[in-house]
Amino acid sequence: MAYYSDELIEEVRSRSDIVDVISGYVRLQKKGSTYFGLCPFHNEKTGSFSVSSGKQMYYCFGCGAGGNVFTFLMQYENFTFPEAMQALAERAGIELPQEEITPQARQEADKRQRLLEINKAAAKYYYLMLRGEGGRRAYEYFAKRELSDETMKKFGLGATGPYSDSLYRYLREQGYEDTILKETGLVTIDERGGRDKFWNRAMFPIMDVRGKVVGFGGRVMGDGEPKYLNSPETRIFDKSRNLYGLHLARLTKRPQLLLCEGYMDVIALHQAGFDNAVASLGTAFTGGHANLLKRYTKEVYLTFDSDGAGVKAALRAIPILKEANLTAKVVNMKPYKDPDEFIKALGAEAYEERIRQAENSFMFEIRILEQNYDLKDPQGKTAFYNEIASRLLRFTEDLERDNYIEAIAGKYHIGFENLRKLVNHMGTRGGIVKEKAPLKPGAGENRKKEDGMRQSQKLLLTWMIEDEQISKVIREYISPEDFTEEIFRKTAQILYGQQQNGEMNPAQIISMFADEEEQREIAELFHARIWKIETRADKEKAVRETILRVKQGSIKYRSAHLDPTDMRGLQQLVADKRSLEKLEKLHISIE
Repeated sequence: MAYYSDELIEEVRSRSDIVDVISGYVRLQKKGSTYFGLCPFHNEKTGSFSVSSGKQMYYCFGCGAGGNVFTFLMQYENFTFPEAMQALAERAGIELPQEEITPQARQEADKRQRLLEINKAAAKYYYLMLRGEGGRRAYEYFAKRELSDETMKKFGLGATGPYSDSLYRYLREQGYEDTILKETGLVTIDERGGRDKFWNRAMFPIMDVRGKVVGFGGRVMGDGEPKYLNSPETRIFDKSRNLYGLHLARLTKRPQLLLCEGYMDVIALHQAGFDNAVASLGTAFTGGHANLLKRYTKEVYLTFDSDGAGVKAALRAIPILKEANLTAKVVNMKPYKDPDEFIKALGAEAYEERIRQAENSFMFEIRILEQNYDLKDPQGKTAFYNEIASRLLRFTEDLERDNYIEAIAGKYHIGFENLRKLVNHMGTRGGIVKEKAPLKPGAGENRKKEDGMRQSQKLLLTWMIEDEQISKVIREYISPEDFTEEIFRKTAQILYGQQQNGEMNPAQIISMFADEEEQREIAELFHARIWKIETRADKEKAVRETILRVKQGSIKYRSAHLDPTDMRGLQQLVADKRSLEKLEKLHISIE
């Protein structure tokens, strides 16, 4: 990965005005000193997405997305940081230092680039064939499936040439030699010459998340086998790490992605307005697919075929999605087989309703499990309940497990306490669940105090960013070490340094954190809405009480974690305790 100095990163950021960059993606309107628009990261009707020219940051008050110009491109375009850096540097006319690259790596990169070029040429060839006399059969197939010309164009649909070596001869005419064509997966070359892998088929180009053609799927025209044929894996095509339609679905504003079984389901859903549909590429759903989805969403709705094979596929996919910490739900399409059939029969509004009614994946698993037991037989019913109890033990958090126990108890008319006892008994016997001890008096207070302390630390930093007069007062009594939350302590250290040097650069602070969640939290911090304090006396009182609370929390935290051999730390603690006594009696003045 390329390495860039902090100075170069800041130069690129400072020469990339965030309002100009985001205006290329979102329609913004100026309100006061801030710009607002509809958030590109979630669906909304009123613009809660704010862009600050002064802070050079963006923040959505609806979904919490936020950051600087780098994080916007990383979130919106799913760029890596080096990719965002390169895009902004090019836009700003800044030349970045070239990475050192070995001859072997250069050769590999060149080969990958040529393979991408060939695939692009093949996609163009198939696209043109569909619109000619030789592609009539494939065109009629797509038209019969009620695809519009606009949809065919959007997905780059095509058709193979009239002869079994049409593509091979075309690519040779374009100047590509056999040695590289052998690696494309598009042709077979032997002593008899070259032959196309795809022939007499309607063609579906497969694109990666950047929209580059990495492979193809082909549906046979007629009764040939196999019905669907996919490109083999190559240097640029890994079936377990690509999803059909993701290059389009990743830009959706819908909160979830729809996972389908086939190409036509994805295309039909997109045509009906569901631009969040994707499908695996003729292979079983894998952890690689789940991790790919995780980059774009937290929720995946399974919309597999409603037949036995589709149910089995859903049952295989659910634990893989859970392993990736993705929420999974199942869309019920009965009495129809798949999304394509459902939408043709009942329309997009009915399918939207099915999405709203999507079934929790655990409840789906239990409903399918129920089919294996005779619930009219006491022995069968007992076995079913025991199996439910064992599956409820997958939930390690007490609250989550109790919520599922309540849902199962309500659906299957089991007493809540009876089911919970069965789960706890089974868990205790297996060493999974510990019996709960009675809650000690005041046990909940510590959590509340911790939350309150975190809010107080956050409030101090927000004040420091928004009000220079309050910031001077805070710096006089509070040091960065008084922030017990690590992310706030790091932010305070940078912020104190900036302000002591007469600077204020919130957007630069974000660039100093690599973790996306940390960047998001800092953006939220810098855009926190402070309640309006009417009088100067009330403001002084609020600042004094917050400083006092943070100082008290800091002393308590350090006392609990101090190394007895740390004499310097012990001396500082004693000094802080003395200053705390003075602070309790002090009147703070804010101009």
